[in-house]
Amino acid sequence: MARTAVKKAKKSAPTKKAPAKKAAAKEKPKKVIALFPEAAFGPALNSVGIGQALKKLGHKVVFLSDPGFLDVYRGYGFEAYPVNLSEPLPPEEMAKFWIDFINGHIPNFRKSPYEQIDNYVKDCWGMIVETAKWAEKDLPGVLDMVKPDVVCVDNVILFPAIKRYAKQNKKPWVRIISCSENEIEDPDIPPHLSGCGAKDKKCHAAYRKHFNKTIKPIHDDFNAFLKSVGEKKYPIGQFFEASPHMNILLYPSAVKFKRKHKLSPKQFQYLEGCVRKDKPFEVPKFKANNDKPLLYVSFGSLGSGDTDLLKRLIASIGKMPVRALVNVGDYKDQYGSLPKNVIIDGWFPQPSVIPKVDAVIHHGGNNSFTECLYFGKPAIIMPYVWDGHDNATRVQETGHGFKMDRYDWTDEEMQDKIMQMLTDKKMKAKLKKTSKSMRAKHGPTKAAKVIDGLTRRKIA
Repeated sequence: MARTAVKKAKKSAPTKKAPAKKAAAKEKPKKVIALFPEAAFGPALNSVGIGQALKKLGHKVVFLSDPGFLDVYRGYGFEAYPVNLSEPLPPEEMAKFWIDFINGHIPNFRKSPYEQIDNYVKDCWGMIVETAKWAEKDLPGVLDMVKPDVVCVDNVILFPAIKRYAKQNKKPWVRIISCSENEIEDPDIPPHLSGCGAKDKKCHAAYRKHFNKTIKPIHDDFNAFLKSVGEKKYPIGQFFEASPHMNILLYPSAVKFKRKHKLSPKQFQYLEGCVRKDKPFEVPKFKANNDKPLLYVSFGSLGSGDTDLLKRLIASIGKMPVRALVNVGDYKDQYGSLPKNVIIDGWFPQPSVIPKVDAVIHHGGNNSFTECLYFGKPAIIMPYVWDGHDNATRVQETGHGFKMDRYDWTDEEMQDKIMQMLTDKKMKAKLKKTSKSMRAKHGPTKAAKVIDGLTRRKIA
């Protein structure tokens, strides 16, 4: 991709020597921007979009990556450097580890966010703290080798080497928040992962108290690690901090929370979603209902392991005057005969699919959440873990869709909610307004401009 860009620049360069020198003098010097996303497809692909926009501005973009995601970034033409976030394992073994971890927690998906603190949430934070310890082994050397002018990290935990590198070299670092905006705490908004309503202060307090009590041994371990590398300890419940230089939130303004303490635009910028482009998608022909509304159903690559739930949904949708595309991940061989109005596949280019459907059923992951809003599509969110709980509550209380329990529903209730999505004029009008606003602001381009501005900011 870089070579292609160079060739185009040569073709469009002035033919006379003097103007060519003048043009060259005006070119901004290239800076090295390092992007370090979490090892998950949502943050990874959002960062790819930002990286592509930064390259258009003339910067050199490199990725710091868990070894299992190196080929993702290299496939888009970026340099990528490994940073082990756990004991090194072959990529296929690491992928299997996470699939087994998620599938092992399927019984906990039936529990409330409050109840999940004792199992799924606690287990996740234990492993996340270990990633910070592992990163400290490789990250300092990688940063010294790459010598980035800006480091952008999209994760939920501090990697101390980034702060240390930035301070020693007087370079800015950026925190990217690709999940719900309540990762940045405020006393007036729901705690991250809680699924509480915006005004349900009793729920806020109960969740915070139980989370802090349960997580304390893990948090104490993290603080001991911070002390060992010269960092100050964090207050209970906190595993990361806002960057003093810039924090980029993917969250859309239409669903923003009302905060007690407003976030300064000098330190916090909202991207209105960061929707990436994917390969084109043509809607296939169905065996039935080709003139009926089209649904898209996806619980993400990890959530597709809940095959019993997906089979139940398929059966219910099969009785309706609609069509449905259903993402079943790596479990396609577990599905037998299907209703004539349903087509399954192991993967869909989601940003290209959602614009062509009438409504979506998903798990509340932040990419699915923002993409539905960006393209103006109503959604039923059936959350099972992490910020899916927050996004499900938020989509309903802002009038952009519905929250439904993952298991506690009848065919009649599901079919009724689907028909409401397809016919609710007030919801459609709200979604149209939100979509228009988000489309007017291209998230990756805005992020690139914000980061570009940091390269010219003097850091004390």
